[in-house]
Amino acid sequence: MYFKQISILVLAVTLFSFGLPKKIQKKVDKEIKATYEVENFAFNAISIPETITKELPSKFGSDNFFEIKSENKNIGYAYIAKAPSKTAKFDYLVLLDKQLIVKKAKVLIYREEYGGEIGSKRWLKQFIGKTENDELRYNDNIIAISGATISVRSMTNAMNDLLQSLKILNEKGIL
Repeated sequence: MYFKQISILVLAVTLFSFGLPKKIQKKVDKEIKATYEVENFAFNAISIPETITKELPSKFGSDNFFEIKSENKNIGYAYIAKAPSKTAKFDYLVLLDKQLIVKKAKVLIYREEYGGEIGSKRWLKQFIGKTENDELRYNDNIIAISGATISVRSMTNAMNDLLQSLKILNEKGIL
């Protein structure tokens, strides 16, 4: 009897542990609709072999990189991850077009008292148009924000890692 209860619990946890948390998914859906100007779309996880993900600067799992389709046509990609701030981590979203050019960067959830300015549209718009060939440099081509130094550096590094990862995936013919 005990084994049966444990099996049911493990099955339930497994079934409900896939996909994005509801709060994040709702924000992602809203951003996709606004950015790609679509009402209906498919949001499908892209699975990358573990042998390749080990080579990538960014973390790619089964639940953070997605192809976005509308009317059965690829319209872009979404990458969702966390980056460190002073004492916590913040969730962010990067939307890319089908040529892997950044269309939008968005801080989804920021958990610190200070540094939340990195979530401003004005600051984040500097990532729009960036490609796998761009190198982002804090206080050079990425502006600093007083009081948000750690978060700004963290987001800049996260974007650099993502762009380099996309370059590797593209070179390997995965994207």
